[in-house]
Amino acid sequence: MQLLYGETRAFQGEDRRRENRREWLQRILATSLVTPFALNIPSFANSTSGKSEASKWSMPGLFPGRVSSVFHPGSMINGEYQSEPVREMIREAMVGLTGAPDWVAAWRMFFEPGEVVGIKLNPSSYPYVISAPAVVQEIIAGLVAAGIRHQDIVVYDRYKGMFFSAGFDKWLPEGVRISWAADYSDPTQQRMDGYDPDHWMDMQLTLPGFDFSNERARRSYVARFLTKEVDKLVNLCLLKHHQSAGITNALKNLSHGVVNNVNRSHSSPMLNACGSFIPTSVSIPVIRNKTVLHICDAVQALSHGGPIMKPEATKFVWAHKRIYASTDPVAMDKLGWEVLDQQRAAMGMKPLAEAPMDEFSEFVRMQPEHVDIAGALGLGIADREKIRLIERTLG
Repeated sequence: MQLLYGETRAFQGEDRRRENRREWLQRILATSLVTPFALNIPSFANSTSGKSEASKWSMPGLFPGRVSSVFHPGSMINGEYQSEPVREMIREAMVGLTGAPDWVAAWRMFFEPGEVVGIKLNPSSYPYVISAPAVVQEIIAGLVAAGIRHQDIVVYDRYKGMFFSAGFDKWLPEGVRISWAADYSDPTQQRMDGYDPDHWMDMQLTLPGFDFSNERARRSYVARFLTKEVDKLVNLCLLKHHQSAGITNALKNLSHGVVNNVNRSHSSPMLNACGSFIPTSVSIPVIRNKTVLHICDAVQALSHGGPIMKPEATKFVWAHKRIYASTDPVAMDKLGWEVLDQQRAAMGMKPLAEAPMDEFSEFVRMQPEHVDIAGALGLGIADREKIRLIERTLG
């Protein structure tokens, strides 16, 4: 066997078990030891750029592998979020995550007066499964309790048009600011208005018709909202199925929400690279270092037909009635993947990794393995046996 790039042995130690294909792919993707052309697979020789100081809050953050989950049966009634139960859930989830004596102390572990804090929303499945006012307002209350002024809170989504169409501006407390990266989406998504040329990830992948010599075509740049406007970010994600990625939760809310040129990651049913695109994007230093807390609104979730839903796909929406909190996006997504597969099984559907194309999911094969690859890149814990789920029921 020919050794690759100075690698001394494929297997070390007394236990020389044979790697399975999944482990092998994770090792190759994480270390980039093998040239893609030698393997005859698409290139994964990816790189990131941009100065950003790492801290104790950088992914996977203060509590690697720990996820707090709170269930409240009264959090949704007749399809409507109930503010008081949601408030209790978020506060209890923060205490469960941190072990702090109360919810105010929990928020103060992440934020302090004088910081500017962003909140990343999600309007993609409008009007069915989007960021809910009750959840956003309680996150803002938590930030205020930590000493953050309203004018130092910035609520963001990528496109101005989607932000206002979802009505996010109508229920924010007075003084809270709003931001976006671009006015609207276009087919190439390569415009630079609202994006920072100094923070990017370079991936040998373009939309059809472009070539690798075009830097803008093969790079995704981070929104100036994150690089210039805020000191820290709260990633407010939703638990949803995604046709190309399998699951859209903490990781994908960042990879496709705070960078441009994302259409190249899933430009057709056959051209799907979400498995590599998502973890590479989240690995951009400014995303990895500034995103300090992930809160998943799973009061209402989506098991199939996402993210841009047909009206008929509402049959896949269900009231999960849970809030999750973590500093580790990989652990959060690993558990979310598990929940989606459980719900799909209950509906007689195949798990995400095996599901075929149908009228609600047009990609040849989904790529939920982006969660494990993100773990291999050090963004969090993907090994289920090492993930600690802290569960609490209220009401």
